Amino acid sequence: MRIFIDADACPKKAKEILFRAALRTKTELILIANRFCQTPISPYIRGIIVSSGLDEADKRIVDEARTGDLVITADIPLASEVVAKGCIALNPRGTVYDKESIAQHLAVRNLMSQLREQQLIFGGASSYNAFDTQAFANQLDKILVKAKN
Repeated sequence: MRIFIDADACPKKAKEILFRAALRTKTELILIANRFCQTPISPYIRGIIVSSGLDEADKRIVDEARTGDLVITADIPLASEVVAKGCIALNPRGTVYDKESIAQHLAVRNLMSQLREQQLIFGGASSYNAFDTQAFANQLDKILVKAKN
């Protein structure tokens, strides 16, 4: 298993958890972003910078990810694409996107997008907090333990 991070939008606290997990479990961790992301020096952690075009990081993740890999992203359409390839996707808030749940998450995302376009609702997700960080760490640990067994 390799771990890919859609790094442009990933919260710093989630990245820190991922850095520690990669070092502890000796798992390859790949950050893909449109700009430089500072990473610890490690043979297990590397960054890839893609051009700044629309969805370039997403395209690279889809191209590189293989069955069994883990993708960290809050982008539900990206999660849908990698799940279709046999990957697991994990939101930095701790939500797991898998074959059983991705269709529902995509439908809710599309509905909310339509409601915002029609100005029936406003705003987006709340700010990233300690609860989100803990939920993410717990789900990541479960996925890594399951992959190891």
